[in-house]
Amino acid sequence: MNKTPSSSRVHIGFFGRRNAGKSSLVNAVTGQELAIVSEMKGTTTDPVYKAMELLPLGPVVIIDTPGIDDEGALGELRVLKAKQALNKTDVAVLVADASAVDARAGTEEKAERELIKLFQEKQTPFIIAYNKSDIADRSVLDVLEKVKAESHSICVSAKNKTNIDALKEKIATLAKMEEPKTRLVGDLISPSDFVALVVPIDKAAPKGRLILPQQQTIRDILEADGTAIVVREYELRETLTHLGKKPRLVITDSQVFDKVSADTPPDIPLTSFSILFARYNGLLAVAVDGVQTLGALKDNDVVLICEGCTHHRQCDDIGTVKLPRWIRNHTGKRLEFTFTSGGDFPLDLSPYKLIVHCGGCMLNNREMRYRQKCAVDQKKPITNYGVLIAYIQGILKRCVAVFPAFRDIAC
Repeated sequence: MNKTPSSSRVHIGFFGRRNAGKSSLVNAVTGQELAIVSEMKGTTTDPVYKAMELLPLGPVVIIDTPGIDDEGALGELRVLKAKQALNKTDVAVLVADASAVDARAGTEEKAERELIKLFQEKQTPFIIAYNKSDIADRSVLDVLEKVKAESHSICVSAKNKTNIDALKEKIATLAKMEEPKTRLVGDLISPSDFVALVVPIDKAAPKGRLILPQQQTIRDILEADGTAIVVREYELRETLTHLGKKPRLVITDSQVFDKVSADTPPDIPLTSFSILFARYNGLLAVAVDGVQTLGALKDNDVVLICEGCTHHRQCDDIGTVKLPRWIRNHTGKRLEFTFTSGGDFPLDLSPYKLIVHCGGCMLNNREMRYRQKCAVDQKKPITNYGVLIAYIQGILKRCVAVFPAFRDIAC
């Protein structure tokens, strides 16, 4: 069974009006009955997410969304859900009904034009798939063939499986253009380098497993031909003494920054898993700027703490217990805290004076960039768990100095 995390998979979203054949096309592209198909309008009432393997791409998440033209109060909520799904979509497929196209009036309906505008605003690469080409008029197909030569579009038939492979090739081409250019840690080390990973046993992790950021960091070190040495926080000092070779880098869980910083000699670079993910997701510069506003918080200000996963909360949970306690102690202010988890993220950030986000290992790169953009657009400072904890501990400058672009930063 493929264990690639959803955050590392290409997210492919299918959007369009009701009865355009989105679910039928999803089934045709995947070769599976992933989505319920019906002649009744509005069969898909919520976005459906399915992790799977899709050739020629590999690990993907397929997103089947409600009709963008849904009506009524409930329909508006469904449309909102569809638009929110776009925030995590790497490649969008706009499914249009070729059999409903009027060759004289143009090839796109109002709802489809609005979707295209939304794709462009969010800089989401997209393809227009004119479905039901098997029952479309010849004159319409002639018009669509001319359009295809000028844009990213294709005529398909989910029913007859016409041009399905060609559609997948187009999706793959756009997806490869969207791949993140930054590595977690592999670009910071050389072959044969030692990297010490400090891994407390996380009670929130499934029994017998490391948490995802630790797994992904180890994999990236191995792919860079480095050597990963994994230790508990109370084993680091002795390990460094007996290693015989100075590690290129020490990476720790942010929750034990104080002890690990004290046990790591100043000439050995130090950072955390959370800070690595902030850089990987393009959040680090904004997070370093955002944490500087911590001292400006006042009594009764509201801080938003966001986690990208929905793990079982422990009695001393990092997001809901430790961070609020550390922030209150550092600022000396009577602050209020609001918490979100999983896919929830407020559209309106006006109530908050600071946003503190987790590393985002369970969210894909595009959604993390979307959340960052929301904060920046609404002029709200946003930072990251690891950056915040390092700042409070007085070691942020040291922990970001491992990245060349941050070596001269003032913290």
